[in-house]
Amino acid sequence: LHSVCPARRQPVEKAIVLRLGRFRGLKGPGPFWIVPVVDTIPAMVDHRVMVTPFTAERTLTRDSVPVNVDAVLFWVVWDAEKAVLEVEDYQTAIAWAAQTALREIIGQMDLASILVGRTVMDAELQRIIDERTTPWGITVQSVEIRDIVIPEALEDAMSRQAQAERERQARVILGESEKQIAASFAEAAQAYRDNPTALHLRAMNMLFEGLKEKGALVIVPSSAVETMNLGGLMGMASMAGSLQTFTAGGQPQAPPQEG
Repeated sequence: LHSVCPARRQPVEKAIVLRLGRFRGLKGPGPFWIVPVVDTIPAMVDHRVMVTPFTAERTLTRDSVPVNVDAVLFWVVWDAEKAVLEVEDYQTAIAWAAQTALREIIGQMDLASILVGRTVMDAELQRIIDERTTPWGITVQSVEIRDIVIPEALEDAMSRQAQAERERQARVILGESEKQIAASFAEAAQAYRDNPTALHLRAMNMLFEGLKEKGALVIVPSSAVETMNLGGLMGMASMAGSLQTFTAGGQPQAPPQEG
């Protein structure tokens, strides 16, 4: 005669029951009966989605750059019998399988691909780890790369390179702007060459804009005096300045002596 005793498991756990060393079945969740000495429970299996963080430290990429990569693995046991009987410690085994797969992926990719291709790495890691754990009754739901750490010196060099690239692009844009401005000036010069009156009016507008501020100083190249017919305009501007001074101070100023 054998006595029986009750056993109880958590709602998310199932018990692996062996009778005389042979698999008898899964029990739980909830209360169930086992025969002492004859029945044993070597392990409990949690059927929730499990989370396992794993890392690859100082692993060389394909272009020989050491990187540290942190990732997290989401997996679930779909066959408790295989998880317990096909591998000694399925939780440790899946962690090691994930780490070796991560090192393998890093060694096949260069640094640039790793930094910009996290989604590709996630999908490839999931495929490799799932192939290794399926015989254990475990399915990998997803893998996510959390952080990628590169050497500090290399990070500084990449930052300087990015800054130099931004400066180069800014200079290219500035050069394109100068080309557009030069083309506009050439078009305007062509229009003024055929219309001296428009050139004269433009010169008057330029002097007006320069002299409307009190105390403004306008420097005009000697070549522009002849080209834009500024001789008469300069006299008119001087007379206008004298009139403004007389209006403000009440006394006219003597004209400058020609020596």
